[in-house]
Amino acid sequence: MGGSISERIEREVASWAGVSVSPHRYGGIEFRVGRRELGHLHGDRLADLPFPVSIRRELVAAGRAEPHHILPKSGWVSLWIRGAGDVGAAIELFRLNYERPWSEGLTSAVHASEFCVLSSCSSSVLCAVPSA
Repeated sequence: MGGSISERIEREVASWAGVSVSPHRYGGIEFRVGRRELGHLHGDRLADLPFPVSIRRELVAAGRAEPHHILPKSGWVSLWIRGAGDVGAAIELFRLNYERPWSEGLTSAVHASEFCVLSSCSSSVLCAVPSA
């Protein structure tokens, strides 16, 4: 799969039902489903994604992301992309945000029940791995 790191992530995330891509107000590109921002990329080196604080805590504790580089007490997380090896981790975080319910009674395009919590995972955060 060719292209820059951000192009690879954009190609994957943009392929999901209902996702739109547009310039982000602070530079880079953002991904949305309707009015909800899934997150954004700052070039090939940084992904920022909004989560509820409880999920942010779990992602940080599991080492899957860091507190947001500017708003560390918020639900936002940052993933520093150090190279092509981090593309999968970035896509997994965007997928997790895409799949999670956004509010009571409202779910994303694919219901979270179609995904599992891996027994080998130390986090109770839904992993974006289809259940068998």
